[in-house]
Amino acid sequence: MKKYLFILIAGLIISGCNKKTNEAIPVDISAEITLDSTLIQKTGADEFGMKHYVIAFLKRGPNRPADSAEAAKLQKAHLENIMRLADEGKLILAGPFMDNDDMRGIYIFDVATLEEARLLTETDPAIQAGSLVMELKPWYGTAALLLVPDIHKKLEKKNIAE
Repeated sequence: MKKYLFILIAGLIISGCNKKTNEAIPVDISAEITLDSTLIQKTGADEFGMKHYVIAFLKRGPNRPADSAEAAKLQKAHLENIMRLADEGKLILAGPFMDNDDMRGIYIFDVATLEEARLLTETDPAIQAGSLVMELKPWYGTAALLLVPDIHKKLEKKNIAE
């Protein structure tokens, strides 16, 4: 009886996951994988398909604007700086956290050193104003992240800085 109950529950879970909005992107894991030397060179991937980055944790700073118009102006400038850094190829990934905690978001920089990342973060108007502060950490992750910005451009209908 437990076996049939398990099968029924598993079937319900699987059928519930087949909604159009929750469909997984099909991936054929049985296909033979061939290395792409051009892609390896383009991304700077090591033998594990990985590379070094700097990740920045954006945290709530001590000087948050009290005026909503000033806060909106600062946010717009912050987003424009994000877009500039992304267009320069220095910022690979950026995004806010979805709660209202002191940890506000992350950046992943394609730079070699913490110092270079620090100099880039200092160009952010929200950092300059003290509305945000950043904690920088060296990070080792997939070199495939370098492909995300081009893929993202094929998905965005509206620019975040608009």
